[in-house]
Amino acid sequence: MLGVVNLDKPVGPTSHDMVGMLRRLTGTRRIGHAGTLDPLASGVLPILVGPATRFSAELTGGRKRYDAVVRLGARSATDDAEGPIVPTGAPLPDEGAVREVMRTFVGTFDQRPPAFSARKAGGRVAHRAARAGHPIELPPRTVVIDSLDLLSYDRGVEGVDVRVELRCGPGTYVRSLARDLGERLGCGGYLAALRRTEAAGLSVADAVTPERLEALAGEGRLSEALLPVGSLLPLPHVALDRLQVQAFVHGSPQPLPDVPDGRAAVFEAQSLLGIGVVADGMLRPEKVLPQGSGT
Repeated sequence: MLGVVNLDKPVGPTSHDMVGMLRRLTGTRRIGHAGTLDPLASGVLPILVGPATRFSAELTGGRKRYDAVVRLGARSATDDAEGPIVPTGAPLPDEGAVREVMRTFVGTFDQRPPAFSARKAGGRVAHRAARAGHPIELPPRTVVIDSLDLLSYDRGVEGVDVRVELRCGPGTYVRSLARDLGERLGCGGYLAALRRTEAAGLSVADAVTPERLEALAGEGRLSEALLPVGSLLPLPHVALDRLQVQAFVHGSPQPLPDVPDGRAAVFEAQSLLGIGVVADGMLRPEKVLPQGSGT
């Protein structure tokens, strides 16, 4: 089997749990995902099946969209609802102040990852060190936020819940954004809920639930949930003729003078052969799928 499952991950399971489910349903160990979702988050989790796992980097590196709820008025050790959570008692901002501060997060800037994350430093995993009482000071990394829009402002007994829509580049921690928004507003904040609505060119409106996958597998129709990985690769497409195909799959460079320089997804008709790099009119194979497996 080869392809991508647009999975709607529910709240609760880990991304690794979802990989395990697909391994069980497909009977293959070669399963991966393109972009981790925390257990408390739901939404689009692209699951890569078979040789499609070779394209994890290309599918993980695209733009993403989230629907998030940030609770203002408290801080969380994990920067999300897992806690522990401590109210700050600070004055809560009005809607105008929230909108004004949100605008300062749009653009490119350095973001400090959460202490409870899968990032490593000095050979140690951050969340393991934090749970052991020895949190690691993780270095910031550059992230890009394309847009951050306020969808609703709800003032309650426990604080203010602001629901936002976020469009961002890879590597952005929404938990860190919630934390930093609260700090800039002077009242503290954490991520109360998160749903990823777009990733790897996939929309949550078209995603399938674990229950649906179980049903398809029971009916022998699991292949219906597989999307062609070639259509999702965020690269220019290059089509080869039969003679060029033989050279490409055997690892030989070949002239391709009319194609711009750069990486490209390489096809024979509708069948994905792999990824190549064009430089100075020559196409060189970078990743080649086994013959007969492309889609």
